[in-house]
Amino acid sequence: MTNLDAALHVQQETMTASPNFNFDFTIADLYQRSGVVRLDKLFLDFLHTGDAALHEKLVHFRAHPHELLPKDESALLIDVAPWLEDFLARLFNIENEVQQLAARHHELAPLYFCKRQFVQRRARGKVTDEELASIDGLALEKELTAEFGESFTELVFATNVAQWMEAEAENESRLTKALQYAAWALRTPEGQRHTHQGILFKSPAKLDFQHLLSLETDNSAEYTVHRLSHVRERNGFALTDNGTDLMGALDEANYCIWCHEQGKDSCSKGMIQKPKSPDEPRTFKRSELGALLAGCPLEERISEFHKLKTQGVAVGSLAMIVLDNPMCAGTGHRICNDCMKSCIYQKQEPVDIPQAETRTLKDVLALPWGFEIYSLLTRWNPLNLRRPVPKPASGRKVLVVGMGPAGYTLAHHLMNEGHTVVGIDGLKIEPLPEDISGVNSRGERRPFNAIRLASSLEENLDQRMPGGFGGVAEYGITVRWNKNFLKLIRLLLERREEFALFGGVRFGGTLTTDDAFALGFDHVALAAGAGRPTVLDMPNGLARGVRAASDFLMALQLTGAAQSDSIANMQLRLPVVVIGGGLTAIDTATEALAYYPVQVEKFLQRYEILVAIQGEDAVRDVWDTEEKQIADEFLAHARAIRAERQVAEQEKRAPRIIQLMQSWGGATIAYRKRLIDSPSYTLNHEEVEKALEEGIWFAEGMTPTRVNVDTWGHTQSVQFAVQKYTEEGQWQDAGTVELPARALLVAAGTQPNTVLAREDEALFKLSGRYFAACDEDGNPVQPAYANPKPESSMVLLSRYRDSNDGRFISFFGDLHPSYSGNVVKAMSSAKQGYPVVNRVLERIKPALDVTAPQFFAELNDRLRPTVHKVERLAPNIIEVVVHAPMAAEHFQPGQFYRFQNYASLATMAGDTRLAMEGLALTGASVDIERGLVSLIVLEMGGSSNLCAMMQPGEPVILMGPTGTPTEIPSAQTVVLVGGGLGNAVLFSIGAAARAAGSKVLYFAGYKKLVDRYKVAEIEAAADIVVWCCDESPGFAATRPQDKSYVGNIVQAMVAYGSGELGEQTIALSDADHIIAIGSDRMMAAVGVARHHQLKPYLKADHFAIGSINSPMQCMMKEICAQCLQPHQDPQTGKITYVFSCFNQDQPLDQVDFSGLATRLRQNTVQEKLTNQWIGRCLNNKK
Repeated sequence: MTNLDAALHVQQETMTASPNFNFDFTIADLYQRSGVVRLDKLFLDFLHTGDAALHEKLVHFRAHPHELLPKDESALLIDVAPWLEDFLARLFNIENEVQQLAARHHELAPLYFCKRQFVQRRARGKVTDEELASIDGLALEKELTAEFGESFTELVFATNVAQWMEAEAENESRLTKALQYAAWALRTPEGQRHTHQGILFKSPAKLDFQHLLSLETDNSAEYTVHRLSHVRERNGFALTDNGTDLMGALDEANYCIWCHEQGKDSCSKGMIQKPKSPDEPRTFKRSELGALLAGCPLEERISEFHKLKTQGVAVGSLAMIVLDNPMCAGTGHRICNDCMKSCIYQKQEPVDIPQAETRTLKDVLALPWGFEIYSLLTRWNPLNLRRPVPKPASGRKVLVVGMGPAGYTLAHHLMNEGHTVVGIDGLKIEPLPEDISGVNSRGERRPFNAIRLASSLEENLDQRMPGGFGGVAEYGITVRWNKNFLKLIRLLLERREEFALFGGVRFGGTLTTDDAFALGFDHVALAAGAGRPTVLDMPNGLARGVRAASDFLMALQLTGAAQSDSIANMQLRLPVVVIGGGLTAIDTATEALAYYPVQVEKFLQRYEILVAIQGEDAVRDVWDTEEKQIADEFLAHARAIRAERQVAEQEKRAPRIIQLMQSWGGATIAYRKRLIDSPSYTLNHEEVEKALEEGIWFAEGMTPTRVNVDTWGHTQSVQFAVQKYTEEGQWQDAGTVELPARALLVAAGTQPNTVLAREDEALFKLSGRYFAACDEDGNPVQPAYANPKPESSMVLLSRYRDSNDGRFISFFGDLHPSYSGNVVKAMSSAKQGYPVVNRVLERIKPALDVTAPQFFAELNDRLRPTVHKVERLAPNIIEVVVHAPMAAEHFQPGQFYRFQNYASLATMAGDTRLAMEGLALTGASVDIERGLVSLIVLEMGGSSNLCAMMQPGEPVILMGPTGTPTEIPSAQTVVLVGGGLGNAVLFSIGAAARAAGSKVLYFAGYKKLVDRYKVAEIEAAADIVVWCCDESPGFAATRPQDKSYVGNIVQAMVAYGSGELGEQTIALSDADHIIAIGSDRMMAAVGVARHHQLKPYLKADHFAIGSINSPMQCMMKEICAQCLQPHQDPQTGKITYVFSCFNQDQPLDQVDFSGLATRLRQNTVQEKLTNQWIGRCLNNKK
């Protein structure tokens, strides 16, 4: 375990069921409304005893909050905050610890007094340049040390100077020395180098917006590339930035001039453009780089919390933050900077507000019961004049779709309004231990313990198990931010009796809109985030090695590929080129470089262990020629890294891994315009600097035109059209250049996830790229675009069906045109939008009169899948039957599911966690009455081999059904062509076609006699079955009309069509529709044969499709883009792109089977080694 604040960590009991809280409170009391109502009364009594006038004022303005001017409200809250802190200290029995924390704040106060009154006001200008040139700063430091009588530190210097300033005449010579030293430290390069780790002699730099970074620019090649002269080594996926300490946070808080006192707190409210007329709507200014200066989207009371922080009121300061930003664990340092952009300091470095905010939270979390204090303040906050305690239970129930920043913030606010909330997400969400979450793996409520030390919740990010909760905050944000904060946010919700959380539920698949309202929900709120990534349409644009950035980041952050105990596979080769200029491109590049050494070292470790057991030839024989070359590349790089680590240890220095990776090609971001034009620079140049520190190169003026591939179809290089920006401000063509690239990661933007508009056009209408909106009467409205602070929050999407029902659907975050763009804007959409949702809810009666526990119990049964049974059908084929009522209800022939076990519940085999990657499995059949789904699994190595280990009752993820149902022809002749596992898909399709009045001719193909399974189901799905097997003597038909053939499936079709197999009750030449499902090679062979050897036996106008099982990851329809498949129109040659997890049934004549075959090999080197590793793990368990 790491610590939230190592300096304050103490070895004590971390959790307890019986904490020693005062006022007879238990931990359960603090999570129930009745408890916090009682607590609020106790606080008011406490305040009345201490300050009757302030108590009277607070009570009055709770009843009449609109009577207060903003400045007066701020003053009132600042006055109340210290009393709140004292009360909480008494409640949690930590008065001494809170006083010690305040004392640490006060001990540092001389630093900021000295910095402002002495360093900035005197040393900056009262020592001439001539005098400065003669100062020997190091000698002065020794003299001052003697004066101090103790070691020299900035705090010692500041404390003594402050004391001397109280009697300046008596300390004139001392102050002169101090002034000269301060001038030297502040104004000379030598002094700045000497004091660079401190804060006393740091002065805000003037801002040059065109040169916010100190770059090394290289124009020696045919394009411009930027880098930094220094690098900062990453160590895997450990936290890269711990943020500032208390001294640094107080430096920022004291740098703030507390603008709220003048009503000019632009960091919070934004910089308003002066209107040209009284009627002109409010608009915000823009920075020199074009960034909107709207301030904090949440309008957090920044200036107020800074003031409290400088006064040493740490808990009160957090209460001020939580007032507007209850989910502040998800904002702050390395997450957001909208507030900084709008700081009153526009011509010099702004106040680093996110640093101060995060440090304020961490200071409280480091106290005993610190998490419980933070948690309590999100439900009960006396600084909230309008809603200090949650409202009584309303009986109304809201479904929140998506548990990212918008969804979890909305869930919080709606619960405080008294509503019951269910949160769902398509991602797998791992269960937390029930003793901290209050919920077991079956969703049942359990008593939970109070958390004494927040540090006990922390995991080493390097080996942290991806939890799935948090949406983009989990998979899209890197370890520049402490993802342990996501656990805190989740606990804020999950411990509440009014909340239930379900992962692996895709809205529109497992649970539809009609289902939600039929189940008794009174509102559905969509917060599913951005989706469809931009596809680059260029030659070989989907070659192996090309991935969408969202695919790469999800594979990295959600599968655990980087963890030493994981069996997840994600193959990445160097050099890496990232296309794009936004923060996603920045994150993708840094994480690629961080992942590469982890990947190859893990590969080498497992390789060497397997070689020691099996011998090198046995391990290598599974790879073909290309795979051996890639494996040798990984092994050579891993050995070079290992050697460098050994040398570094001998030389007692840090390993220089970045230099090695750069020698192998490194990672380059290629952007079509200049670096200073890129969204990452204009919105958050600090993140660009951090990325370049990690060894990233940034190439500008680069537009990709072609991906070049090697003889195996793997990405080898990228061709770019180069442009140069002239002094006249014009772009000029500057030829072409080819960059080596074994991995091309595309971060060219995403679009809102509006798949629902195609699944239910009546309910979900579009307005451009976004959902259309309506007002509270259901009338169409047009929300403001790209303005996180619109005059009114138009978050309603549509009424449910008609005006008589009264229920609505709403949309938030990246789905909404006003709020898309970043985490804090998404959270702001929830803060601004929940009152709208609340108003429309208050107009209707609850649809279902049951308690929250009763409601959740019903959902637990229907939405939490468990294994029903596991049965072996053939030597390498098993059937897994899952109890998943809603997933069964919505299955239609041709659809499939994402199937996984839980990593937190998975078996450990030595040091390996047997947590499956997501498997795309088609439902062979469903039993709706019993709520069962039958899945057929081919044990082909890796995760599929773990299915046989599953036990009845085991909780699993069965996300879906997803994909588009196969179109079932009616009154036609249908030919089904199934190869191996593909036959499992065709059971239901054949049965549905026969039920629709079609004749079904079924060619069922297998490699071996032992591979056949579910014979009765296949026979029931077809009028005639032609059994095909490569192995003699073939299958004996059990029905008189069926046939048997020894050979492959195309040969069998030719034999049947030619009459070789006897009479044709259903002629192949009558076929209207062919559906082929099997391996990509089998489907490709059928597709080609239709135009050659099968052509004489088929109608010219028949239609043929194949179910394309391309590489898949999220399977949530147009999210990660791993499943992208190019189509080429055979007549026009035009290329289009299809998401196979949405449209898996594709015309055989348009599928690029050769491209599909090579993309299915994107991870095979790792997969084949992992398969052997899993075999070792399973053998060791026997």
